[in-house]
Amino acid sequence: MPRFRMTVEYDGTPYVGWQRQDNGASVQGALEAAVLALTGETVSIRGAGRTDSGVHAIGQVTHVDLAREWVPYKLRNALNAHLSLAGERVAVLDVHTVDQSFDARFSALRRHYLYRFINRPARLALEADRAWWVPKPLDHEAMHAAAQRLVGHHDFTTFRSAHCQATSPVRTLDRLDITRSGDLIELRATAQSFLHNQIRSFAGTLKLVGDGKMTPDNVQSALEARDRAACGPVAPPGGLFFLRVDYPGDEGG
Repeated sequence: MPRFRMTVEYDGTPYVGWQRQDNGASVQGALEAAVLALTGETVSIRGAGRTDSGVHAIGQVTHVDLAREWVPYKLRNALNAHLSLAGERVAVLDVHTVDQSFDARFSALRRHYLYRFINRPARLALEADRAWWVPKPLDHEAMHAAAQRLVGHHDFTTFRSAHCQATSPVRTLDRLDITRSGDLIELRATAQSFLHNQIRSFAGTLKLVGDGKMTPDNVQSALEARDRAACGPVAPPGGLFFLRVDYPGDEGG
């Protein structure tokens, strides 16, 4: 049974998240329905990351096992045709045949995320649900300085959801950078894996640094407190994008 690796992008706004659920439409469910319509097969598609409701993806990676071989580009095109007919806001960017040892989730070396703030007085029109609108000025340099306190190997209890199912709050954060270009402030995060709500918790806390309500020392203290109550508000989901995943053998992987 051949295994196919697929890179997928999606607008997370209309979905309850990546994972198939009973309470609404999911990205996983949309892809599985497209496979069923195309092949008649009921499959379970595994993704590299379980994005929440309203979170977007530019480079989610998945894998699926199908009963027969497909020419990869023909499978991509056929799945996209079914997704389009179904009115889904999901697109398959590329497809590759991979070995059975490849697992979209467990083979991943690093995951990369982007969180976007738009810092301007005027409300968002084109960027609604694509960024967190913050009308008051933010100090992105202070935000970046505070972010560096979080890089490294830490217990991130403060910055994970109370509903997080991970067995340990300890993670190694490889990168957390804040940059600005005009009104756009970008947070870029890299790690092998993240806790539930970790990046949105970072974004909400660092926003408080940007508007002068916290300092880098306060962020350090919040990390060391290992207490969810020390975290800032969880940032809105629309600003978060799953950028890409690195695997062994990939360029840069």
